Amino acid sequence: MQQQSIQQFLETQFDGFQVEVDVSRERADIILNRAPLNVISMGQRDELRLVFEALDAHQGVRVIVLRSVGEHFSSGGDIKGFLEASPEHVSKLAWNVAAPARCEKPVIVANRGYTFGVGFELSLACDFRIASQTTRYALPEQNLGQIPGSGGSARLQKIIGITRTKHMVMRAKRITGDQAYAWGIATEVVPDTELESTVDALVDELRRFSPLAQRTAKKLINDNEDAPLTVAIEMEGHCYSRLRSSRDFKEGVEAFHSKRAAVFTGE
Repeated sequence: MQQQSIQQFLETQFDGFQVEVDVSRERADIILNRAPLNVISMGQRDELRLVFEALDAHQGVRVIVLRSVGEHFSSGGDIKGFLEASPEHVSKLAWNVAAPARCEKPVIVANRGYTFGVGFELSLACDFRIASQTTRYALPEQNLGQIPGSGGSARLQKIIGITRTKHMVMRAKRITGDQAYAWGIATEVVPDTELESTVDALVDELRRFSPLAQRTAKKLINDNEDAPLTVAIEMEGHCYSRLRSSRDFKEGVEAFHSKRAAVFTGE
């Protein structure tokens, strides 16, 4: 997709969210905005996937932020819409929700208030979860006679283990932002008034690094999650060797010796 076409697409009126691109800060924000609880519709999941893909191809964006308007990130999915969805549509749920993980660029999510169901699953697919102390995480599908259908239990088990995952999934238990941080779900937990400034600081921190090294690290870490240690070490070595020939690595070394800030271009 050409850059002009990407920008035109991102200016579309989307279902339940909006997109803001700030090229001067090399940042894009996907903002959930369906009052009062930011319920995520079935069609919205398709659109979110397409937007993540478009932003990943946007040359002016280095970091993507997923956030929301209001007191709650998202109370989950539209139950009525789920019942009305076709089997083909339902089969794509996990693929759509995994869009942040497939992005080559770093994705930050800002959580506050209710972060339930698919809202939690979307957050688990992001690279960095910044949680307000008001955050409540939950996978409550057992209350509906269901299980998480978009990767929630699978991603959660990788992060917190089988015992805690059963506690959250089989008992539909909520946990606080502080507890999520203690368990390794949240990258940081901060007072609600500091959520935006903490996310802003993380965006600026990530922008300083080489885009090439960032996307290499993300793919390597994601791909090596289930790899045997010897295979993971070998893959890391291959990636390290490839980066040694990059312009960004040369710039980083020269900047280090010159005691100046590096200017990375992603090449």
